[in-house]
Amino acid sequence: MSALCFILMPFGKKPAGDGRQVNFDAIYEHLIKPAVQAAGLEPLRADEEMAGGIIHKAMFERLILCEYAVADLTTANANVFYELGVRHAARSWATVPVFAAGWGALPFDVNGLRAVPYTLAADGSPSAFGADGAALTARLRAAQQATTDSPVFQLLEGFPDIQRLKTDVFRDRVRYAEGFKNRLVLARKQGEVALAAIETELGDIGHAEAGVVVDLFLSYRAVQAWGRMIDLVGRMAPPLAASVLVREQLGLALNRAGRGEEGEAVLLRLIEEHGFSSETCGILGRVYKDRWEAAVKEGKDVLAHGLLDKAIDVYLKGFEADWRDAYPGVNAVTLMELREPPDPRQISLLPVVAYAVERRIAAGNPDYWDYATRLELAVLARDENAARAALPDALAHVRESWERETTARNLRLIGEKRAARGEDAGLIKFCLAGLAG
Repeated sequence: MSALCFILMPFGKKPAGDGRQVNFDAIYEHLIKPAVQAAGLEPLRADEEMAGGIIHKAMFERLILCEYAVADLTTANANVFYELGVRHAARSWATVPVFAAGWGALPFDVNGLRAVPYTLAADGSPSAFGADGAALTARLRAAQQATTDSPVFQLLEGFPDIQRLKTDVFRDRVRYAEGFKNRLVLARKQGEVALAAIETELGDIGHAEAGVVVDLFLSYRAVQAWGRMIDLVGRMAPPLAASVLVREQLGLALNRAGRGEEGEAVLLRLIEEHGFSSETCGILGRVYKDRWEAAVKEGKDVLAHGLLDKAIDVYLKGFEADWRDAYPGVNAVTLMELREPPDPRQISLLPVVAYAVERRIAAGNPDYWDYATRLELAVLARDENAARAALPDALAHVRESWERETTARNLRLIGEKRAARGEDAGLIKFCLAGLAG
């Protein structure tokens, strides 16, 4: 799927202020659209009904979620300038302004944005769309190198928080209809059938409010309805389906549904486009970890050894991408314990991961994964007192059943490996009993 490029521009013919008319539909069809496609992107223009005086929620969603944008500043259209401001506040890069040279000066506030000029004939249609289109294509390709071009983000470096947290805090930070939000809370307790009934009520998912759709998507994850998660993505509005959050969770769902190769492809494409992140690598590491377990069960020892090393490597890349996020780090050190012999890097890495999670807990608002990581690290360090203290904190912060099951799975793997080495696994049995209860 090509990355989406949202086009911010007026519709039809609009006056330039000196009696001449600018034919924006011709500019889109003969100049902007071909240039965007030549850059390997998919153009997405606002629907006619969205171009009225009031900006719609669907417009906001496209402005925020589309990875690239082109904004035509010709005639200084008020709607376009408002949308450009929203875009610059929401996206740190990949917004390319264009304008018709000689058809009115750009306002001072945007005059320094390195807009791409194009040429119009006397009738207001593009007259040099070959050369002008090539210039726009080149700028869009350069924008794909992820340089910051939003004035807001140039002042606010590091605006996003730890990547893994975006799904956990979604319901707190995204505001949408309280009625649906409350109903989804209840439906998650009732199970998959109740959630499916809400989905049916929403009708066309492609036109439903993005906040509702993502909450439904994550609610299916809470009840482990992996097939419904996968199906829902196929019916989302393209900008929402193309967002990093949705694609990461799609990778997770595909893997849990037994379609690990498809999940791997989704996640590798994300890394290719956006680089390593703690969340993407954390999910991809799980894909390789599952394959390692399958190879062990099938007695494919050589393959299992390679897959284990591959999982460790991906988890390490995730931890190195953001040292604040202990989640991929604890998975890396756990898998290092499972190698034969244990990976010697674990000794130096354990205190680094422990420091990361303790900083998170001390900063306030710790979640289940913080306490679960503390528990797992205590088990790895063979610190019985710390493990017994961490277990009740982890249990008190469980939100979704699969979280507890994930921790139990890791501890079970450690226990099996230690038992095979002749070590006492009593502490791990105690923790597993607590997680099961």
